[in-house]
Amino acid sequence: MPSTPDAKGGRAAFTHPGFVLFQIARFLIVAAVEMQAVAVGWQVYEITKRPLDLGYVGLAQFLPAILLFPISGHASDRFERRHVLSICYAGYGVCFALLLLLTLRAPSIKLIYIVLVLIGIVRSFNSTASRAILPQLVPQEHFPNAVAWNASIFQAATILGPSFGGIVYAAFHGPETVYAIAMVTAIGATISSFRIRPEVKPRPREPMSLKTVFAGLHYIWNKKLILGAISLDLFAVLLGGAVALLPVYAREILHTGPWGLGLLRTAPGAGAAVMAVLLAHWPLRGKSGPTLLWAVAGFGVFTIIFGISRSLTLSLISLFLLGASDMISVIIRATLTQLATPDEMRGRVTAVDMIFIGTSNEFGQFESGVTAQWFGTVPAVILGGVGTLVVIALWTWWFPELRNAGALHTIASDVDATTTADPA
Repeated sequence: MPSTPDAKGGRAAFTHPGFVLFQIARFLIVAAVEMQAVAVGWQVYEITKRPLDLGYVGLAQFLPAILLFPISGHASDRFERRHVLSICYAGYGVCFALLLLLTLRAPSIKLIYIVLVLIGIVRSFNSTASRAILPQLVPQEHFPNAVAWNASIFQAATILGPSFGGIVYAAFHGPETVYAIAMVTAIGATISSFRIRPEVKPRPREPMSLKTVFAGLHYIWNKKLILGAISLDLFAVLLGGAVALLPVYAREILHTGPWGLGLLRTAPGAGAAVMAVLLAHWPLRGKSGPTLLWAVAGFGVFTIIFGISRSLTLSLISLFLLGASDMISVIIRATLTQLATPDEMRGRVTAVDMIFIGTSNEFGQFESGVTAQWFGTVPAVILGGVGTLVVIALWTWWFPELRNAGALHTIASDVDATTTADPA
């Protein structure tokens, strides 16, 4: 079905109350997490002065997602997803409260990492349920529009969260107030999530077994177009993970403070939000495969420009365009994986997809921290951007299905037809 919104002018998804309530809750929790991320990054680097420790911040949140993805995916398919979300939002609030208590005492890096691991555990279940519930909130004909607005609102939260967190950190000379505001915001998200009423279709209760737990992985492996799209994002963003080193750039290279770090963390989200709004009103048409490949190539190029920049203005522009390029990949991948997957296994497929995303983000932060420790901050970012361009060349060769992919709505229909013919 063509991914064209109705006469509501590109706002068809907002005619559904469940979608609106979900976006309110999601905006609040993402903003809270982003505020916390700015505070933790600056706090950890201020204590240790080592880029490698920023890599450990990402690793502490990434490892739980790797270890728990079979369980988190199965939970989203077995239990009502809004209940899973409510528990996760409350869990975030508890973690932010723990960070506040640790900071009010003499802060311990080891204890901070333990709380970050807890955040990673909550994030594993939240990310899977959050993406799997979206098709239950809007009809299929409005789903591409919902994906675009979902991404746009997410990016709006990543714009306001880091910038607000950085300003509050600087104004109050420490992370305590940031953690307190994040905790209150998480409580607001929890309250909003209670009111969501998704349209839940009956789902078969499959017994807990290795086959059912890993069904999502098996599904993606057999759908080469989906595998190519999400693995492209995995390796490209993993190598181009400059965001982890933003505290070093802000402090040592661009010579700015916490407010500048907030702006730097905000810039990719601003670019992504603008692109998401554009795609909500003017959906992708034509050949989505080449569009995806060129967009990820742009991600690599703008990473390189950011790496060599010594100007705060040029750095912000590079990060803005980097985020805009990445959003095209997000829209294509999200539409494919959600519409082409049966609802009864959408949680497990989403859990695998989130592993790819988490690997590219959190493990990408660890990779950037390690390479910065070995080669220096600037060479690490530049090498990452070059590596992204190499990945583009390899994926264009290895995945002809991706290279030749046509219109996005046609791809989703084709995958659905294949799924009907081959339920494995």
